[in-house]
Amino acid sequence: MVQELKFWESVIPPEEKFYVWCYDEEGILQSTSCPEDMRTLLDQAFHLLEGYQKARSSMEPVPVLIGSSLGMQWAVTYEKEHGHDLMYVMGPVFYTLPTASQIRQVMRHSSWRTEDIRWENEMIRRLEEMPVLPFAIFVRYVLLVHNVLHGTQLGLEAVLVKDTVDSSKQPMLERQRDRGQVYQAEQAMLRMVREGNISYHSVLQNSMKLSPGVPVQGTDPLRQMKTSIVVFATLVSRAAIEGGLSPDVAYPLGDSYIQAAEDCRDSGELTAMANTMYHDFIYRVHQLRQDPRYSRTIQRCCDLIELSLEREISLRDLAQLAGYSEYYLSEKFKKETGLSVNRYIQQARIDRAKVLLESTNKSIREIAEQLTFSSVNYFIRVFRETTGQTPTQYRREMMKEKILESGSYEDRDHSL
Repeated sequence: MVQELKFWESVIPPEEKFYVWCYDEEGILQSTSCPEDMRTLLDQAFHLLEGYQKARSSMEPVPVLIGSSLGMQWAVTYEKEHGHDLMYVMGPVFYTLPTASQIRQVMRHSSWRTEDIRWENEMIRRLEEMPVLPFAIFVRYVLLVHNVLHGTQLGLEAVLVKDTVDSSKQPMLERQRDRGQVYQAEQAMLRMVREGNISYHSVLQNSMKLSPGVPVQGTDPLRQMKTSIVVFATLVSRAAIEGGLSPDVAYPLGDSYIQAAEDCRDSGELTAMANTMYHDFIYRVHQLRQDPRYSRTIQRCCDLIELSLEREISLRDLAQLAGYSEYYLSEKFKKETGLSVNRYIQQARIDRAKVLLESTNKSIREIAEQLTFSSVNYFIRVFRETTGQTPTQYRREMMKEKILESGSYEDRDHSL
């Protein structure tokens, strides 16, 4: 465990306050990377807020996120060592710090003993020292710890939520809603890589707008940016492997970009390098996923369609690109793809609508207009004919399945 702790400390900036704890089968703390002056307080939090109880009831082969009524979060994974189960706990973190009054309000719903009240007072006194991380960064670090421990390559979709908190007891912090949006946007960004979707620009911009990466709060902002790029490159390279890129290509390519990040001298270079890396992986997967049945000309038409989903594109435009008559291209396109040009464009727009429904809070009307449907009613009708659901129904189902949130699912208004 000592070697593992040194590894975490070497790759995760100390300003992040990301702590790893190791408990044995009896729940006795064996070691931790948490500073000594915070250990007792945070160890008590893990037990008093039922984190340990939830962790013991969820011995899953993948990382499990555990929440609490206070908004404090942990993640847990297990490893066997010499025939014994060791529990590795990561955290705790707040996604946004609660106020002292919010803590007291939550605790009024609990049956505290005298010593627990003393813990509450100490917690409030040291509130500004508590670890705070964005949801997306916390999960990335959790996956790093799990994958190193187990020699796996799990992605974000593998993380489970174990949270039975009564939502009435949980402080309603504004940023808690944001982390669901960040996760959605991040998943959409990785989905672009897995699918080799070359029309990724708006998805990337939306993700960067919601979460620019590791917060620049330490004495060396460039170092923190580089750490963020390392995490980003790792996730993107694994998404590319899931999309079909050979590990023999993806891992060395990712390593080369990580080295390039280390060699960067300013934030502008880092940003440009990260965008280049993302573009490179997407286009490599895109080339692999091209349908071998398509001729070069039809593939070029398909690529143009993917890049033109947010503007009007006609058979005439494609015919000019191909150098064919509209009639000949129409026949050739349907013969190779099995769809008419208009139907292919329509299907591509529905696929993009799914991404927007999953990764943004845009209204149905805004999505219909962005994808150039003639009317919102027409968009809803085509979407239902294609998927068997209305856009609102689809969004609600995806939200229930994908949002990793520590509280109960919050139904949201997506009115027109």
